[in-house]
Amino acid sequence: MQRIKDSFHNLRRKPAFTGFVLFVFALVLLIVLQGPYRFFSVRNINTLFLTSMPFLLVVIGQSVLLISGTLDLSIGLQVALVNVVTIMTVQEWGIPFLLGCLLGILAAMAASLVCWLFVSVFRLPDLLAGFALIFAIRGINLLIMPLPQGSIPMSFWMLYESRIFGFLPFSLLFLAFVLLIWAYLKRTKFGINIYAVGANPQNAFADGISPVKVQLQAFMFKGFVVGLAGICITLMSASGNPNQGEDLGLRSIAAGIVGGLTFGGWGTLACGIFGAGFFVLIQNSVRYFFDLIFSIFPQLGGVAVVTFWHNLFADFIIFLGLLMTIVTMKGQREALRVSIQSKYQIVRKHSFKKEGYYKDEY
Repeated sequence: MQRIKDSFHNLRRKPAFTGFVLFVFALVLLIVLQGPYRFFSVRNINTLFLTSMPFLLVVIGQSVLLISGTLDLSIGLQVALVNVVTIMTVQEWGIPFLLGCLLGILAAMAASLVCWLFVSVFRLPDLLAGFALIFAIRGINLLIMPLPQGSIPMSFWMLYESRIFGFLPFSLLFLAFVLLIWAYLKRTKFGINIYAVGANPQNAFADGISPVKVQLQAFMFKGFVVGLAGICITLMSASGNPNQGEDLGLRSIAAGIVGGLTFGGWGTLACGIFGAGFFVLIQNSVRYFFDLIFSIFPQLGGVAVVTFWHNLFADFIIFLGLLMTIVTMKGQREALRVSIQSKYQIVRKHSFKKEGYYKDEY
């Protein structure tokens, strides 16, 4: 019994504990409301992943920035930028669709580079820089594509909606690709430095780490992941829309915090994934709940009333998730302190070895 209590205590101190608990709660709730047979059907699982994949990738990109100690409010409109660049270059220039996708990803990385310049080089507040970029990128999107338009070859959007071996959603390949890249990056110097910079950039700089360089790498990774999210939206909608995705900025930050991330030096991508999963599952659960209520009592209201209550209850549950994060934060503060100390010891060890005067007794 004591071993179980100790295991639970250690699990409670993990960064992703809150997000995991909320994710499991939302998952069980949706299974109950939708029904196990319908929820676990191959078609439903495939639809769930292909529609939520853009948001999931955006949260992963935002999570990397949060770990490094910054954020990007314009991340949602960067997804729309990828969409309009991909559609319009194929439509106007007649280039192959895959080349258009590559140009869309490069556009997202260019926008991330501009955000990095404002935040890390010019030292503007990240909220102010992101808010300004929202208007700038929105204008660029409308300049490129004034109205929703365009299409993509049928074979590509059909491939995105397909299933591998008859049951595995093809959209999962995007997530697996990003996680493989992150698994490699975690084993590099960047994987150590990003936590040091996020926790305390001044101390990291004193230990020989360049916060500007580390955040550049974080922004470039975010730009690449956002580019993939934009490709997913393009494949899902099979058309272009310059006005979509603006709310993804705040939602991705909220999902990361609900999942257990703090602002700088703490958390993992699992926090963002659990937080994004909680968002998606809760919104689906509330929708099924109100569909059930208004099918039984149709006199309660029309479409506008249903949408109002759906949004109200979904946002209220998400707010409760944020409160739960605050409650569990006390047990994680000590783990945060120990984690930062251990990471700084690793960083100092690498720094001393680089300078040639590291001693075993250090």
